[in-house]
Amino acid sequence: MLRSFDISAIIDLDRAREAIGKLLNLIEGLQQENQELKRLNQLLRDELRRLNGEQGKPDIKPSSKDKGKNFSSEKERKKRKQRNKKSKKDRIKTHHKCICKVDPDILPEDAKFKGYQPVVVQDVIFSASNTLFLKEKYYSPSLNKTYLAPLPPSYDGEFGPGLKALVPKLYYGSNITEQKILDLLQDADIHISAGKLSDMLIKNHERFHAEKDALYEAGLNSTPWQNIDDTSMRVNAQNHFCHIVCNPFYTAYFTAPNKTRLTVLDVLKNLAPRTFLINEEALRYIDIFKLPKAVAQELSALPLGQTFDEPTFLNLLDQRLPQLGPQQRTHLLDAAAVAAYHAVMEFPVVSVLLCDDAPQFKLITRQLSLCWIHDGRHYKKLDPFINHHRKLLDGFLDTYWDYYRELLTYREAPSDSQHIRLDHLFDEIFSTATGYDALDQRIAKTKAKKHSLLLVLDHPELPLHNNDAELSARGRVCKRVVSFGTRVQDGTKAWDTFMSLAATTRKLGINFLDYLYDRISGLCSIPNQAELITQRAAVLNLGASWGQGP
Repeated sequence: MLRSFDISAIIDLDRAREAIGKLLNLIEGLQQENQELKRLNQLLRDELRRLNGEQGKPDIKPSSKDKGKNFSSEKERKKRKQRNKKSKKDRIKTHHKCICKVDPDILPEDAKFKGYQPVVVQDVIFSASNTLFLKEKYYSPSLNKTYLAPLPPSYDGEFGPGLKALVPKLYYGSNITEQKILDLLQDADIHISAGKLSDMLIKNHERFHAEKDALYEAGLNSTPWQNIDDTSMRVNAQNHFCHIVCNPFYTAYFTAPNKTRLTVLDVLKNLAPRTFLINEEALRYIDIFKLPKAVAQELSALPLGQTFDEPTFLNLLDQRLPQLGPQQRTHLLDAAAVAAYHAVMEFPVVSVLLCDDAPQFKLITRQLSLCWIHDGRHYKKLDPFINHHRKLLDGFLDTYWDYYRELLTYREAPSDSQHIRLDHLFDEIFSTATGYDALDQRIAKTKAKKHSLLLVLDHPELPLHNNDAELSARGRVCKRVVSFGTRVQDGTKAWDTFMSLAATTRKLGINFLDYLYDRISGLCSIPNQAELITQRAAVLNLGASWGQGP
């Protein structure tokens, strides 16, 4: 730009401002490039020191309070609410009653009894409560047979239902490590080995796995839209990913080796066997992926409308399209799998995914609703060097979050007039040209996502953010930090199942420990979570704008 810059061409104020603006953007770009070069230079220096047997620069993490690294939009998008602390006395259950008497020696003769002043003191008793069962035993000489009385229905093995419920509550619900649980139980004079404790956490939980499957299907049926996100974890020292699917009624966790589009489809079908379908929809996706025409022609020759299982379809591709490259093959598999998913009849098909802008979530559902907070983080990541650019960014962010709050108001009371106004206002705001190039490019990217960001105008039940899934992912992150990961398949499945049950009971207002005891003891007085999800969904009807009930 400087080579073609002609200072004599600046003959008025407008041209001067234009020239200064270009120079400021050039300085901004050079500053960002300089910072990146410094970072790369430091990495090279550290590597050279390491190769020479020395130590590099210490890797000291920045403070979380560092404003330059804080991408949260909590302060900008939320107005502080005044909190009124409610009394907890009426919510505390009492188990014992004790009358405290006044020493009669200190009372005057005219003292009159005026009743009692209640004071509730909370306490907990943690100790072993072991029972010796004497099982009657009879022997019949004529039949040569022994008759032995069974244990009560809720008892199986050497540990009672209270202990069997407490252990998964502490591990999955309270995020305590196995070793600490073992220490706690041994301090309470419970004699249990580390191996038995591990088995108690991960083995013989078919009833809980079945209830997780049922609540997931009910959750998918409860709303046409679903929140989705993923986070990394370790399984047997290998990198895996935990996928989270949720809505206001439930949360479900699934662990898989990767996070491709095929894996997301597996999760949405509750890990059912993969199927593939070549039909008109699949051919349209192939056009979107821009596969060669020869591929489309070869696929058109296949039996249209026929569903294939995975081994059959892969074998078919090997025979008909051996020349496909890895990326082309992946796109073709995605297209056929998405078409098969949309044709599924025996399992709920999600209409809208509410997520971030990750590529693996795209094309899976008919529509995609993007998270405003994720989009806002891209603006927070801009770190202008020029003070003028900082003011432009701050001013635009104020406008951005003001518009976000208007969308929140619209969700509470949608109307056609507000729908039209907010649609036009979006075009006006995100057509802004500030003169700060990096900001203008970011604004243009937001405008390109208009349909996905404004899907809430057509469906006011949709949240504007993906916080539900992100907070659920944070639960897995905390579990990962404390317990690192799993080693065997049973452990991975148990993590997914019990974390799903714990998160869903919390949303449904059920005490997780009471739920575990209810199931393990065989009482089954607490309704199935799937039934409760269906009941709550019928009341709230978060699919009304789609013209359907839950």
